[in-house]
Amino acid sequence: MRTLKSVKQRYLPSANVTKLMEDFRQMTNDCIRTGLEFEGRSDSGTKTPSMRRLSLLSYGQLKGYGGYSGYRLCAISKAAGILSSRRKSIRRGFQTRKPYVRKLMLTSCYGFRIENGRLFIHLDAKTFESVPLNSHSIKILSDKRLKVRSFTLTETSLSLCISKECADAKECADRITSTIGIDRNLRNLAVGNDERITYYDMSEIVKIAGNTRSILRSFRRTDVRLTSEIATKYGRRKRERVGQILHRVSKDVVASARANQQAIVFEEITGIRKLYRKGNGQARAYRSKMNSWPFHEIKRQIEYKAAWEGVPVITLSAKETKGTTMDCPRCGERLQVPVRGDNLHYRQLWCDACRRWWERDTCAVLNISRRGWVRFAHSKREEQGEASEAVKGNAEHEGEPLILRVDASKPGIRPNQTRT
Repeated sequence: MRTLKSVKQRYLPSANVTKLMEDFRQMTNDCIRTGLEFEGRSDSGTKTPSMRRLSLLSYGQLKGYGGYSGYRLCAISKAAGILSSRRKSIRRGFQTRKPYVRKLMLTSCYGFRIENGRLFIHLDAKTFESVPLNSHSIKILSDKRLKVRSFTLTETSLSLCISKECADAKECADRITSTIGIDRNLRNLAVGNDERITYYDMSEIVKIAGNTRSILRSFRRTDVRLTSEIATKYGRRKRERVGQILHRVSKDVVASARANQQAIVFEEITGIRKLYRKGNGQARAYRSKMNSWPFHEIKRQIEYKAAWEGVPVITLSAKETKGTTMDCPRCGERLQVPVRGDNLHYRQLWCDACRRWWERDTCAVLNISRRGWVRFAHSKREEQGEASEAVKGNAEHEGEPLILRVDASKPGIRPNQTRT
């Protein structure tokens, strides 16, 4: 089974590479225009052209750019992906503009090689340009099990898509001895099962988002362009700081699950943003705080890292996770909410049958873990289903040159609080 990942480093392109990226951008836009013209024809039925159809329509036009022929195929592939995403947005009812690639870039899976710590790419059919790799990239690529499948160059970075052959799904599933549930909250991430529960403090993310909103609201400039540029700067700074925190937490979760031979269980919370929309009777500051919660990003990072390490990831449906917070994990009775104003039992629930208080996060983690184990055990008996499919990661793209927007592993941190 093949899993994919990418390693990223900073890079400042030379004048030759910059011209090459500009040509690639123009080729991609030409392919997009050709695809939009195909959609506008009466005989096409407003269908987005397939990869094969777009190649037949565009390849002859792209010959005018000259250069290395492999870049033409990659530009067609890039344009086909953009048009496909646009069509999906239209089907879902979202208004979309005509797509257009504005930033310089170059992505290819053809004709490159790595030698002596440098990446060699085609400038044209017979001329190469070398790109130096930093020590971090060289260290990762020193693993003989890894294979570099493609590269992506931008004005500031270089990304290398790497793949690794992992154990098959059945072998990974056979090693699993238990499951750990993950409960995503605004200020913490609760991870664990009956044996151990770990709480990761995520309040720093809330603080970062709040500070960024305060800074942006303080702008009093009349120049909209300058305001947008500054807002983009602070938004990028916020995204990078939050991503670093999520990376460390997700790395620790996957490492712990791999060491203890555990499967990771998530609950399905798609559509939770609808709870915090304008008109729901909530304050603007509260909606902003809840909608800045990166619940999907932490799941994405855990999923790709788990696939790389061969750890199964199970996502329970909304029906399977109904009542995970309000059901007692010991007896299954419905828990009672404390009376209003009882600050002593904040975020706690009372069980009349067990005669004890339960923390909301503890209830959710234990119930998610147990229901995930039921799903996992059932799928193992059938030798198919979620437990076997969960570790496939992105293996369905086997043979395709993809660039994943992920970061390489960095030093992790230990959890702030542990409960046993």
